[in-house]
Amino acid sequence: MNLNERYILFIVNPKSGASSSKQLVAVFNDYLAAKDYEVRVEFTKSLEHACELATQGAVDYRCGLVAAAGGDGTLRETLHGLEGSDKLFLPVPCGTENLLANELGFDMHAETLIRAFEGDCIRPLDLGTVNGRCFTSIAGFGFDGSVIERISSTRKGHISHMSYFWPIWRTFWEYTFPKIRVEVDNKEIFNDRGLVFIGNISRYAVGLSICKDARYGDGLLDLCIMRCSNQGKLLLHSLRTVFKRHVRNRDVIYRQTPLIRVEAADGPVYCEIDGDPGPELPAEIKVIPQAVKALVPPGAKPAGIRTRLRRMIG
Repeated sequence: MNLNERYILFIVNPKSGASSSKQLVAVFNDYLAAKDYEVRVEFTKSLEHACELATQGAVDYRCGLVAAAGGDGTLRETLHGLEGSDKLFLPVPCGTENLLANELGFDMHAETLIRAFEGDCIRPLDLGTVNGRCFTSIAGFGFDGSVIERISSTRKGHISHMSYFWPIWRTFWEYTFPKIRVEVDNKEIFNDRGLVFIGNISRYAVGLSICKDARYGDGLLDLCIMRCSNQGKLLLHSLRTVFKRHVRNRDVIYRQTPLIRVEAADGPVYCEIDGDPGPELPAEIKVIPQAVKALVPPGAKPAGIRTRLRRMIG
């Protein structure tokens, strides 16, 4: 890439990822140094700090590219800081799920990262907002929001896929499925017990295609509502989703829209955004079309369930 004497801002979350992720950061940084690029490495002190650093890069005319190494939270806050600027964005996946990076075609190999950097393949990336808070991938209301709330209450530093097992197990048996009210373009389309997912990307945890038609640069958010009142129905929805048959079910509502409102109808409903706790309800969800320009590997496709499971088990 020709940066015309502009520097690369490399935002790194030092707490993200296992040793393999840290190796990816080191290899890419060494590659940039070997190519004589000017690189300014900044280590984050918090997610909010990642946004602040990105904002500084966004307004600095000498900054030509912002790379961010971390999980989905770090990437989200970096993109929030870059929103509306002309700076290119390059994700360096170092988290547990890496939802956005996987959707953009990245993996944990330095060769893929370098191919994206050198390939000059630029794609527009939409962002979503929940009550003004940015998200890049998925916002969930109900069961998965409760899982993330349980994880965050005990989380300390980096977590692995196994960190989700006990919170999911506990939440599965204890969850009571409160009613959720959903409006699309100011019209009520749902008011019942269920699960609500709003996606800017097509793949969720371990590659599940919940919002199967979502495209990160189409200017729309994909809404998937699953009518669900008990654990048995939750298992059935999960199985249908694994086999990509959930949208055909009569208990599923699927829409594409730029504006959504979600309210708790009869009890507390937790929200999660990109794997972190989201704001309290009621929630106004909007899309910011083509908010950022991202570098992606040429010809890359989102990683599916089998690919992500192989990565999980090494």
